Amino acid sequence: MEEYNNRKKYEIELYKQNYKAVAGVDEVGRGPLAGPVYAAAVILNPSLDILEIKDSKKLSSNQRDKLSKDIKKKCLDFAIGIASVKEIDSINILNATKLAMKRAIMSLKLKPDYLLIDALHLDDISIPQISVIKGDDLSISIGAASIIAKVERDEYMKKISLQYPQYNFDRNKGYGTKDHIEAIKKYGLCDLHRKSFVKNFI
Repeated sequence: MEEYNNRKKYEIELYKQNYKAVAGVDEVGRGPLAGPVYAAAVILNPSLDILEIKDSKKLSSNQRDKLSKDIKKKCLDFAIGIASVKEIDSINILNATKLAMKRAIMSLKLKPDYLLIDALHLDDISIPQISVIKGDDLSISIGAASIIAKVERDEYMKKISLQYPQYNFDRNKGYGTKDHIEAIKKYGLCDLHRKSFVKNFI
């Protein structure tokens, strides 16, 4: 419980300052060679603790799936934002990540009054915000967003893998594994590949 409360310190401080709708924001998919970048914004219920929330990378796939459902059920609101492969290649991955985050925030039905964002600052959003380095580990709201974003993107990559079975997107999720790079060399690129990321492999 002490570890959980440590990860809730940002939220507790903001609740004390009378902020009611604190949204955690995180992204998944900045590093892969293929697929869109996903972001999630999550407003947790201050009176409902979900003790298992932590950085999505420290959870198994089954744990993430279960937690994602639990978070969606218990939170005040959540939303997903996506930036496409074309947008990543056009405006670069950093700007595409920020775009996905903004889309997630703007898609919330409940307007947040404060944003906790993992490692980034969003310049053209008027809502008060703080950038938290390693936020998915240090803030339960950001951790919750990382879990939902990861589950949503993984599901998309599994589905799209049916169209492009030769790349095994269901297993590698678009990341540059040895098998994925070998498949690119053998089959070339598909529409899902980020041209700006794979120049060295073709």
